[in-house]
Amino acid sequence: MPFRDLQHFLEALEERRLLRRVKTEVSQDLEISEITDRTIKAGGPALLFERVAGHSIPVAINLFGTNERMALGLDVDSLDKLPDRLGQLLALATNPPKGGFLDKVKMLPKLMEAASFLPKNVSGGMCKDVVLKGDHVDLDRFPILKCWPQDGGRFITFPLVFTFDPESGKRNVGCYRLQVFDRRTTAAHFHWHKDAARHVRRSKERMQVAVAIGSDPATCFAATLPLPPDMDEILFAGVIRQEGVPLTKCETLDIAVPANAEIVLEGWIDPAERRTEGPFGDHTGYYSLRDEFPVFHVECVTHRKNPVYHTIIVGPPPQEDGPMGYAIERLFLPLMKMNLHELVDYHLPPEGVFHNLMIVSIRKQYPGHARKAMHAIWGMGQAMFTKCVVVVDEDVDVHDLREVCWKALNHIDPERDFEFVQGPVDILDHASRLPGYGSHVGIDATRKWPGEGFARPWPDEVVMAPDVKALVDRKWKEYGL
Repeated sequence: MPFRDLQHFLEALEERRLLRRVKTEVSQDLEISEITDRTIKAGGPALLFERVAGHSIPVAINLFGTNERMALGLDVDSLDKLPDRLGQLLALATNPPKGGFLDKVKMLPKLMEAASFLPKNVSGGMCKDVVLKGDHVDLDRFPILKCWPQDGGRFITFPLVFTFDPESGKRNVGCYRLQVFDRRTTAAHFHWHKDAARHVRRSKERMQVAVAIGSDPATCFAATLPLPPDMDEILFAGVIRQEGVPLTKCETLDIAVPANAEIVLEGWIDPAERRTEGPFGDHTGYYSLRDEFPVFHVECVTHRKNPVYHTIIVGPPPQEDGPMGYAIERLFLPLMKMNLHELVDYHLPPEGVFHNLMIVSIRKQYPGHARKAMHAIWGMGQAMFTKCVVVVDEDVDVHDLREVCWKALNHIDPERDFEFVQGPVDILDHASRLPGYGSHVGIDATRKWPGEGFARPWPDEVVMAPDVKALVDRKWKEYGL
């Protein structure tokens, strides 16, 4: 059975001794952040701060800070098992077969299975235990963190932001940070390339927006996924949960939100209104600078009777988003393979902060194949932001950075093997020549073939003879080592 809500997950973590309750009074400004940063970097537990100065609401953080806790939240034995559950269904949902009758018949069982994961509309829900409107709305009631010294203010860092395309009516749920300006307004950090920003651009009048804070782990995770445009994150959360997400209609909006949410903010965005947001200590380990973003006006707040404020910090890696990124990486492996048939595996090292480095292993089949793979990756959804793509042979373990560095650096002639292109880059790339536009590099670190102009013999890798290895294995205890 999936987790009912956030607090159910907290109970499961505590039962497994993966949660630590902090009973000492702490400040929401910087102190929680510093404690959490030290805990994450030490591989420590999830944290529940029970006494935040000036507040009666506890703060839950670092819930997904290890692969073990991330796998627990998604109800899998390990994150490497995620593709087994979701890969085929994801491929069907994003690339339905366009063939004849037989292809469509083969797809029916999976589509029927997906139907069982559809959201479930319910009346009420614990997210409406308390309803606050008008002058009773006060974001200062919640222990929203200031994470780093140069942050422009306090930020809601793990919101599930619900917007709708004004033309198609399709829902998007994204995790977009919200800087709190005052009791009833925040910034809405929608990057140009993201669905919510597209919804704002298409809106000709006030756009309804709802924000859920704190839900079951699968629903929280789904909001972070780089899904194809117009693919429903709530449906996908149901697939992860293996059960549809219960949704309830907002008090003041025509938007359904998770009925199990801890806190819900209801309001609107005027597409013509912008306000300066930032700086913010971002997942790159650097501050994202001030810029103009839409303004979210909060008209109603609802929450459960005794809510927990769920949040996250980002900053110099490793951070809690590392295991989340690894889960996304594993989840999307089948889709990557479907679009790039030669792909064996890929890895986004945390030090590459998701968009700076992708290591790809391929089954090389013809001259220039590595360069074909690079350009294919730059044409795949949000993979287009990847600053550096390193392509290695299929025998290289992309998750072993020592092996990657050893073999890749041995295999390259820099002038010959570097491929430079220009295109869209992540908005958070502070080194790009222009915001959102810059250059990419692909590195062909595969063995070079004669068809690629390499006329010299390629040397064999140094490997001990198998019979000698077996001999030493048998005699190892005799050596007394």
